[in-house]
Order: sequence, then C-alpha cells, then structure tokens
Amino acid sequence: MANTTLCNLITTRIMKKEGTRAIIAHARVLVYCTVLTKAYLPIWGNGGLLQVDLPLGPLTMPHQGLLLFRMAPLGMLLGMLMTSCFTFCLSHKNSEFALTNPEESSTKETERKETTEEEELDPKVLEVFHPTHEWQALRPGHAVPAGSHVRLNLQTGAREVKLQDEDKLRNNLKGLKKGKRLDINTNTYTSQDLKSALAKFKEGADMESSKEDKARQAKVKRLFRPIEELKKDFEELNVVIETDMQIMVRLINKFNSSNSSLEEKIAALFDLEYYVHQMDNAQDLLSFGGLQVVINGLNSTEPLLKEYAAFVLGAAFSSNPKVQVEAIEGGALQKLLVVLATEQSLTAKKKVLFALCSLLRHFPYAQQQFLKLGGLQVLRSLVQEKGMEVLAVRVVTLLYDLLTEKMFAEEEAELMRETSPEKLQQYRQVHLLPGLQEQGWCEITAHLLALPEHDAREKVLQTLGALLATCRDRYRQDPQLNRTLVTLQAEYQALAALELQDGEDEGYFWELLGSINSLLKELR
Repeated sequence: MANTTLCNLITTRIMKKEGTRAIIAHARVLVYCTVLTKAYLPIWGNGGLLQVDLPLGPLTMPHQGLLLFRMAPLGMLLGMLMTSCFTFCLSHKNSEFALTNPEESSTKETERKETTEEEELDPKVLEVFHPTHEWQALRPGHAVPAGSHVRLNLQTGAREVKLQDEDKLRNNLKGLKKGKRLDINTNTYTSQDLKSALAKFKEGADMESSKEDKARQAKVKRLFRPIEELKKDFEELNVVIETDMQIMVRLINKFNSSNSSLEEKIAALFDLEYYVHQMDNAQDLLSFGGLQVVINGLNSTEPLLKEYAAFVLGAAFSSNPKVQVEAIEGGALQKLLVVLATEQSLTAKKKVLFALCSLLRHFPYAQQQFLKLGGLQVLRSLVQEKGMEVLAVRVVTLLYDLLTEKMFAEEEAELMRETSPEKLQQYRQVHLLPGLQEQGWCEITAHLLALPEHDAREKVLQTLGALLATCRDRYRQDPQLNRTLVTLQAEYQALAALELQDGEDEGYFWELLGSINSLLKELR
C-alpha cells in the first residue's frame, strides 16, 4: 500500500511537467512501480492520460519461476510505453523537444509578432481617437488622425494627444477620412530622378549666386572707382595719394632741408606730431632715421623749432618703449635737460617738460640716467624760477608718478612672489627718495601747498603723502607747513559742508579735507 501511494505521488508530479525529460522520467517510474506493485499503468496518449491495470497475482512462486513470470508483463509494458511516446511526439510538435533550429524558431516568432502588431495598427481594427485642442491621455489600442500633436508626459509616463494649433494644417486635413493614414506613394520618383533633380537644383543655385555676385560687383563699380583710376585723376590734379609712412618721410625731408623756410619747418613738425601719436607710426619714424633728425632739432637756435621738436618727441615717446630706448641712445635726455636749464620761453619749457615726462614714465633706465645727469637739480631750479608756478605743479606731479611707479612695481613683485624680476631690479637701482631729500624737495614741496588752485593743492598733498616716510622730521620742524595745513583744514571744512548741503556725500572737497586731516594726524 505504501509503495502504491509513493508511485502515485511521483507520477502526478512528473505529469505536471513537459518535455522529453519528463517523459523519460515517467517511463522509469512506471517500470519501478510495476515491478513492486500490481499497480496501474498511467501513460500519455492522444486523448490524455490512460490507465492500464496490470493484475499481478500473489508472489508465491519460486524465485526462478517468479522472474520468468514477471518478465512477460514487463516486455508488454515497455512496448506500450514506446508506442505511447512515439504517438505523443507526433501529435505535439513542440519546439521545446523537437529537433528544430533555434534561430529559425525565433525568426518565425518575430514574424508572427510583427504580423500581430500590424494587425493591431490597422485602422480598420483600431479604435479611432478624436483629439481636441486640449491635451488628452491616449490609451493603448487607440488610433489618432494624421497631423495630431502627440507627446509623452514625463510626469505621468502616459502619451497625450491634441490637435495642431495651425489653421493651415487643419484645413489640409479636412478632406482626409478620420483615422485613416496618409498614403504616400514612394514609387512616384526613382533615386535617379531625385539625383538629377538635386543636380539641377545646385546648378540653379550656382547660377543664381553668380548672378547675384555679378549684380553686386556691377553696383560696386557704379558707386566706387578703382584706386588706379583715382591715382591718375589725382595726378592730373597734382594731388598725390600717400601712406602715413610716405607722408612722414616727406615731412622729415622738409624739416631737414636747408631750402625750407622757418614757417615750412614749423608746419612740417606740427603735421608730424599728428602722425606720431600712433604707436606704429612712431616706430616707423625710427626705420628711416626721422627720430634722430627731430632730436637734433633741440639744438636749433630757433626757439620755435626747439618747442615744436620737443612737442613731436613727447608724442612719440608716450607709452612706446621701443622709441624711448632709441631716444636715450640718441641723446634725447641730455638735450631736454639742457633746454630746461637754459633760459627759454614758458611755452617752450612746457613742451620740453612734456617730452621729459613722456621719456621718464615707465622707463626705469631713463630714470637712472636722469638722476645721474642731475635732473633733480634742473627741476628744482625750474620750480624756483619766477613765473614758472604752472610748471611747478607739473614737476610735482612727475615726481609723484615716479614714486608710485616704484612702489607699485614692488607690490606687484610681492604679489607674484618674484624675488628678483628684471623690472624690479631696474626700479631698485633708481634711488629717487634719497635724491629728493638731499636736494631739498621736502621743503620745496611743502611751500608749494600755498598755491591757490585746488587742483595744484591736490597734487601737492599727494606728493607730501608719498614723501612722508622720508621727510617726516623736516615736516614737523616746519612751522609754516603746520599753519598752512590748519588754514586749509578750516577752508575745506566749510566747502565740504556746502557739498553736504547740496547732497554730495564725500565729494571733491571732502577728499581734500581727508588728506589734510591724515597729514596733520601723522605730524602730531
């Protein structure tokens, strides 16, 4: 009884599985159960599960007879089992245990799925969805009319549809049947037709572009004339078209010619100053020796020629290192100091001082040569000369600029963590502060504070602040400076109060008052 129950349980579990391995396992169990019991024979057939009872009598025969007795039913059992297996394989052509090609099976499955999808997409099968001008969710199996606006809502993950907003598109789709796809006939044009059409299109575009170019060129010719024709016309009118270089060469030749009059030379220098303001033109002046000709003009006996020569040099030196170097090598610094040291008109000295300032600024080597040649003594004499108060302010401004240049160079080197850059080494060789202290510039600058102009006072206050570290003791011993500062403090307090009444916070006079207060605080 226990063996029968066990066989039934195993057979039931195996029959729930499919495939060749399940059939083989079932056959093994049948043989085992048949031998142990007089069990039934459950097998698969065309109609399903068959049960064959094999009554086996009591096992009372001898051992040899028992074996022969049971072999006969076993043979019959195996024959029936093979028949049932063959019948089942023929009736169930399953790819899982049939000898088929996996790739062909997958291909057929894919074709079957595509066919199903095409049937689902068939407008005659799908349910037509009629969108409106508002977004609506599109459910699976719905077909939308051609030209509808479909989007994927990233928040909900659903597809949404609505009608296009363009009236033109709606008018074009009025004649179409709702839910019917557009039938595009791809056989209308061949690939060769398309290629030839594109070739013609390109040829037409080239022809149009060439036509446009020709029309534009014709228009330009109507509006403008070639440079060759213009030159010929100007030559007939005795007018020559020249470049800046040609003009400067002509001006230098006129200035250097002994046949030119004083007025012509002055006019040549005046016109030359206009051109050398440009850096490139000033450097071109070096290429044909024009700069040295102008430098030599400082030796002229005519004051006007000195004045205008210095005017040209000042314009050429400004922020032009290449020209500055050539000027130092050409002896321009010595000639400028000589003109300042000799008796000249105020206007001439203005132009010469302008050229000197342009040569010294941002050029530490020129500043070294300036100190060696006694430039501070020359400037001191110029400031103390009567009628030269205007030049005194310009001199003080120059000294302030030279002091701040060196200070900024040291700060820049410290920020860049450069211990010995070439620029800083050059500035360290300029010993300007000791020279100013030795030449008495502490007292000279303090006395210039009595000038009436606010602009002059501002520049003098800036220079006093720059010289404070060197001239502090001398400033404290100068009672006139203290009285001047107190007087100016009261004056600028009143002016700053008027600025506040006018609504100007921290105006010009307020800044001057702050400079005076800081100086008084340092000198106490």
